[in-house]
Amino acid sequence: MKFIEELQWRGLVKDCTDLEGFAKKLEQPTIVYCGFDPTADSLHVGHLQQIMLLHRYQEAGHTPIALCGGFTGMIGDPRPTTERKLLTHEEVLHNADCIKKQLAHFLSFEGENAAIMVNNNDWLGGMTLLDFLRDYGKFFNVSYMLQKDTIKKRLDSGISYTEFSYTLLQAIDWLNLYNTYHCEVQIGGSDQWGNLTTGMDLIRKVKGENTNVFGITSSLITKSDGSKFGKSEGKNIWLDPERTNAYEFYQFWVNVDDVDVIDFLKRLSMRSPEEIMALEEEMKVAPEKRPAQKALAEELTTLVHGEEGLQKALKITSTLFSGSIKDLSAQELKDGLADAEKFEVEDGTSVIDGLVNAGICKSKGDARKLIQQGSLQLNGEKVEGLEATFVKADSFDQEFSILKKGKRNYYVFLFK
Repeated sequence: MKFIEELQWRGLVKDCTDLEGFAKKLEQPTIVYCGFDPTADSLHVGHLQQIMLLHRYQEAGHTPIALCGGFTGMIGDPRPTTERKLLTHEEVLHNADCIKKQLAHFLSFEGENAAIMVNNNDWLGGMTLLDFLRDYGKFFNVSYMLQKDTIKKRLDSGISYTEFSYTLLQAIDWLNLYNTYHCEVQIGGSDQWGNLTTGMDLIRKVKGENTNVFGITSSLITKSDGSKFGKSEGKNIWLDPERTNAYEFYQFWVNVDDVDVIDFLKRLSMRSPEEIMALEEEMKVAPEKRPAQKALAEELTTLVHGEEGLQKALKITSTLFSGSIKDLSAQELKDGLADAEKFEVEDGTSVIDGLVNAGICKSKGDARKLIQQGSLQLNGEKVEGLEATFVKADSFDQEFSILKKGKRNYYVFLFK
C-alpha cells in the first residue's frame, strides 16, 4: 500500500488541490507544513490528527514543518459564528513557547529529515501595514475573498477586518516557507481549505503560475453521537500533562464508543492497517474486553505522558476498579478521582451524618442500611459499625478521605 493510499484508507484525505500530482510528488522526499495557533498554553486532543499526520509524513521520509502562530494567534482563524477573544502579545508568545515544547514530543528533530519548528511572528511581526498592502494585499480582490467558506458564513452575523485578513496572513506564511525551505505542501483540517487555497494562489501569483504546490485537508474528527470530540465531562483533554493527568487521558480513550474506536485508531494510531483490522476482529469476538480502546489508550498515553505515565494510569485504573485504594498514593488518588464528587467534612463527623449532609443518602436510616449491608468502605477499609467517623489523622495526607459505595462509586471528603 502506497503512502497516499494508506492516508486514504485511514480517512485522512478529504480535499486535495491536485491528488494525482500530489501522489507523484510524494514519491520523492518533500517538505510538508501544518500550522498551530497558540490560542491557549496547550494543544488538546482535537489537534492530534494534524500532529500525527506530520509524524506520519516524517516516518515516510518527508520533512515536517510545525508552524506555531505567534503572530496569527493574536488574531485567530475566523470562527463559524462569533469573533474570537483577542490575546495580548505576551500571552500569545508564552503560549507559543509552551506549544513548541509539546510538539517536540511527537516529531524528531534529528536525522536527514529532521523536523523544523518555526514561529510566524519572526517574519510577520516586523511587517508594516504598507508592506502588507503593497506586497500582498494587491494580489487579492474582495470578491475572491468573499467566496471563502469561513468568511461567507460570517457575512450575515458580521466579520471584522481583523479576522477577514487572517487568511492572507496564513498565505504569507506559506509563501515565506516556500521561499525559505522550498515547502511545497500544506496540510490542515477540512475547515482550513480556504486558507490553503489562498496560500497556493499567492505563491503562484508571486512565483509563477506553474509553481507546483499542493494543499490537502483531512476531515475533522467527529463522534457518532454528535457530541464534540476532544472533551470529557465538558472539559478539554489537553496534551499538557499538567492540565490533564495520565489517568484522565488514558480513561478518555478507554471509554471511546465501540462505533468510534476503529475510526479513531485509523486516524490517530501509528499501528499498521493489518494491526488495526486485527483489533477490529477482536472487538467482534469480545467487545466487552475493549481491545481496540485499550490499544489506542496505551499508545497515545505513552506518546503524551511517557511509559511512566502509562504505568501510573494502568495502576490507578486497576486499583479503582478491582483493587484497594490503600495501594495508591494521595497524589494518585487525586489524579484518579479528579472528577469524583467532593464534599467538605469536619474531623470527627460520623459517616452517617457525612452521607446525609452530602446528599448521598436521603436519611440516616438509608445510611445505616448501607453500613449494615457492608456496602461502604472508608479509606479502603470496610465500614463495620454505625459509630464510624471521618478521622483527619487517618486520612490521606491528613487532607481527604475516600468513601466508596458499592463497587464503583467513589466520593471525596475534604477536611475543613
